[in-house]
Amino acid sequence: MAGPSIELRAGAARARIALRGAELKAWDVGDTPWLWPGDPASWDESAPVLFPVVGWTRDGEARVGGQTYPLGLHGFARFQAFEAAGAREDEARFVLRETPATLEQFPFRFELGVTYRLFPDGLSVAFDVVNTGDRPMPYAIGFHPGFRLPLGGGPDSPLAVVFDAEEEKTVPVIAPGGLFSPERRAIPLDGRRLPLDAGTFATQSLCFVDARSRGLVLTPAQGRALRFDFEDLPTIVLWRRPEAPFLCVEGWTGRGDPVGFAGDLFEKPGMRVLEPGQSTSHRMTVRIVEPLDGTTS
Repeated sequence: MAGPSIELRAGAARARIALRGAELKAWDVGDTPWLWPGDPASWDESAPVLFPVVGWTRDGEARVGGQTYPLGLHGFARFQAFEAAGAREDEARFVLRETPATLEQFPFRFELGVTYRLFPDGLSVAFDVVNTGDRPMPYAIGFHPGFRLPLGGGPDSPLAVVFDAEEEKTVPVIAPGGLFSPERRAIPLDGRRLPLDAGTFATQSLCFVDARSRGLVLTPAQGRALRFDFEDLPTIVLWRRPEAPFLCVEGWTGRGDPVGFAGDLFEKPGMRVLEPGQSTSHRMTVRIVEPLDGTTS
């Protein structure tokens, strides 16, 4: 049974956000659903918020000051009950603060604000992170939305990603346990255009660490496309399960643990550090646009 949620409206657009995890659970424009609804047979989430780590941790653990904490894949925010902290027709804000249970996994005091704004042709999600404790706090943040395929209910036509800038033609090999290997594998990137099919993923996500692009277009050969913009989310991740009709386009600040990593959480690659009382923000925006033709490079 679905838990409590808040609904937003903007013109013909509708969105629904669950208080559990502040997770976007539905995004429809007119009669067209764009967001993956979740399916236990493949992936039972829709658009989880990732905090205070992104990606896998080695053995599902993190180390702080010589102590070990059970901090696993993508952290704990997606499992927590957020507080609804204000809403209007097209915007809602959700807040999570530390609890005794989170302190057992992540020994820091914090406030995480998640604000959704809906537009007639898209939506944005902003993340505000505050260190409310009295010592430095490491963290990473990410947004992990999945989109239904065929995109926008259109024809089942080939998909591609067109980056704003030319990216590396290799990506890290993801080792067993979701850890980042020092090895890299080639991808079929042609200029700024990356064709997407089940073989492109080879059962692994594509992680563009510290990408040059601050935006991209997910475009089918026919039908409507999606434009993504990332503000201070420098790692772009593409992920799908080849047998399932969805594709995730994600923005992260960090990355998973490297193979063999045994360092402190402050040493985990990609982690940010906030001083006591310091705050920072990150944003991801998606809009429906016209498809790009196959000559874009």
